[in-house]
Amino acid sequence: MNVEEIIKTSKKMPLESRTLIHMTLVNNKLNELTNNALKPFDVSLQQFNVLRILRGQHGKPANLSTLNDRMVTKMSNTTRLVDKLLAKDYVVRNVCPSNRRKVEILITEKGSNALSEMDKALAEAENDIVKNFNKEELEQLNTLLDKF
Repeated sequence: MNVEEIIKTSKKMPLESRTLIHMTLVNNKLNELTNNALKPFDVSLQQFNVLRILRGQHGKPANLSTLNDRMVTKMSNTTRLVDKLLAKDYVVRNVCPSNRRKVEILITEKGSNALSEMDKALAEAENDIVKNFNKEELEQLNTLLDKF
């Protein structure tokens, strides 16, 4: 199905507009599929991203600034994401007694175990998403997207 059919227009759209609308539709579909993969874990894509960043710290704590800098989707409310992960016991947050603004966040064993399961679900969704592309097409698509 082409973009014009999806948005229910009979007019031929300018290539630039068609491309941007198409990219928005693809983005929405990707978000839907990845969110559905994470739904059984009651974790958002942003929370999943925080857990992955913390795992990548290899036991070293991260602060809110580090998390926000490394997020795929930049957000101003990283504190809220961490609070939700705290409620699930996926992370711990330590406040420095001498500087209460200094907060260190670490992934817990429970968070690491849950993240491993989420990784499997997301890998399955990712494979499903790209199943209609061969390796060469995926490389070409990445090359085109790198132009942004």
